Amino acid sequence: MPFVELDTSLPAERLPPGLALTLCAAAADILGKPAERVNVTVRSGLPMVLSGSAEPCAQLVVSSIGVVGTAEQNQRHSARFFDVLTAQLGLGPERIVIRFYPLEPWQIGKNRTVMTFL
Repeated sequence: MPFVELDTSLPAERLPPGLALTLCAAAADILGKPAERVNVTVRSGLPMVLSGSAEPCAQLVVSSIGVVGTAEQNQRHSARFFDVLTAQLGLGPERIVIRFYPLEPWQIGKNRTVMTFL
């Protein structure tokens, strides 16, 4: 059950329509998870500073069970997420940063229990 959170200083009107759905489909493909399991949040117009600059930027946080736990996995994921983000946001890769967090099944609640028991 991946969680994808995009924070950006770009105003909402500069984001492409359907960006959350596009990120959902991309994350499902990149992480090898069904789109029905992917959760996406997009927050725009945030006051942000990246690498000491307030120029337009974005930060992506990707959390998931079993697919973001190694440097090798994240290197592959990073390249593909950067391709999507630079194309969708019109930002250079130097204005985007990605953080990966591995999750355990007991850390995600769903249907009144945790994923361990589903």
